[in-house]
Amino acid sequence: MLRYTLRQIEYAVAIWDHGSVAAASARLGVAQPTLSAALAKLEEQMGLQLFIRHHAQGVSPSPAGFRFLAEARNLLTHAEDFQRGMAEAGSLVEGQLSLASFTTIAPAFVPPVIKGFASQHPGVSFRMAEGTQDELFDGLRRGLYDVALLYAVDMTDEFLVTPLASFAPHVLLPARHRLTRLTSVPLAALREEPFVLLDIAPSRTYFTRILESAGITPHVAFSSPSLEVVRGLVGQGLGYSILITRPRGDHSYAGEELAVRPIAGEVEAGVIALAALKQMRKTRLVAAFEEHCVNCFKAFGTAP
Repeated sequence: MLRYTLRQIEYAVAIWDHGSVAAASARLGVAQPTLSAALAKLEEQMGLQLFIRHHAQGVSPSPAGFRFLAEARNLLTHAEDFQRGMAEAGSLVEGQLSLASFTTIAPAFVPPVIKGFASQHPGVSFRMAEGTQDELFDGLRRGLYDVALLYAVDMTDEFLVTPLASFAPHVLLPARHRLTRLTSVPLAALREEPFVLLDIAPSRTYFTRILESAGITPHVAFSSPSLEVVRGLVGQGLGYSILITRPRGDHSYAGEELAVRPIAGEVEAGVIALAALKQMRKTRLVAAFEEHCVNCFKAFGTAP
């Protein structure tokens, strides 16, 4: 016999999403005493304190509440999926998909991926987020995201990873740099050059590993977590960088011309992948989005 109801679970997740009973009440159109009573009953039934109450500042999940609420969100998703499946008895894909993306991947790939999927499935809405690799991992573990678009670097076996495309890294140079006369740049030619590092995980370890594998200890003159700041520093002639992401038009935000050259010889490719938490059962919506991404990325790069 179940000791809780889906309505109680829905109320608890809404309180988490909106940060307070009052905000959840306004959003759901349910009286505050009703929400408070449902939450208290759920905590009693589970034997857990799900939230820490902050006087006049709403609530935040307790340590035990984080795990419970992540699982609760997944339960609601599957309950909705089950209801739609029984009602439609077919292949209709609808609902909300929570998609997170690595910060440098998002601008180039997320908009066209979403546009294509939305045109095929107009009943789907998206909740989007961007972040570092660690932030994406944390969000997947906590059930905040259904899937995350990221680089398949330093992945652990807790994630289900679907490779989408591989891209070769390139050398980014100031337009008038001496090495621009080459059609491809040997890494050895960069040994004494100042390096502008994209300082965000896992990019920092990936790009430095490429240089170190060629026996080069990079001289990091500047570093930034922003792709466009890195491109701007290179545009000012302050060093070179190694990147994967290449925005349309080889110019910095300030208008300086940039030169892009492939790396001579074989180097470790960057693999873009879709990741989900293994312990979360895949819904029809997630499965359909995964299939769409696989097809969509065939036009973006070479499949790994």
